Amino acid sequence: MGGCGILGVGVWLSVTQGNFATLSSSLPSLSAANLLIAVGTIIMVIGCLGCVGAVKESRPVLLTFFILLLLIFFLEILSIMLFFIYQDEIDHYAQRDLKKGLQLFGTEGNVGLTNAWMIVQTDFRCCGVTNHTDWFEVYNASRVPDSCCLEYSDNCGLDNPGTWWTAPCYERVKDWLNENLVALWIFALCTALTQILGLVFSMTMFCQAVKVETFYA
Repeated sequence: MGGCGILGVGVWLSVTQGNFATLSSSLPSLSAANLLIAVGTIIMVIGCLGCVGAVKESRPVLLTFFILLLLIFFLEILSIMLFFIYQDEIDHYAQRDLKKGLQLFGTEGNVGLTNAWMIVQTDFRCCGVTNHTDWFEVYNASRVPDSCCLEYSDNCGLDNPGTWWTAPCYERVKDWLNENLVALWIFALCTALTQILGLVFSMTMFCQAVKVETFYA
């Protein structure tokens, strides 16, 4: 049910918002909609395997469920370890990629990226990736998008810098994540606990099915 819910939200976002929340120029398919669709589909398929294996007490299905869940669990741990090991390199790459994405702002076929930057800058009260001057290279002039303005109005990005947000969006988003770090870790621990319980229960049922089959053999 969780997988179906996530998949449904992803499809709804894809239909209504297009490539909403696409900020990366090198990974244009990495949008909120596509991410939710992929995660929802994977969760739904693996969940169905677990349900079928439990109901039918099928050893092959239970073993497949266990292996897939174990693989995902290890990949999650590996991803977290690599993130902390290469955090500086990831920061550098992300900032460089986001700056490239600014060049596509407002261009044809990049509605998702444009909308995403407008929402980020408005909600986080920031401008540009590392500084509001990032936009100067995009426009080849001392101007910024209207979403950078302290008080929004048409063409307010042409006014003087005193009317713009000057905080860097990259740092603002990182600060927001740090402020919500406890909630993120709680979510991660709950997810890990659910996966561990799924591994334990599936292996327990697998062993029980083996014992039953051996008993009647």
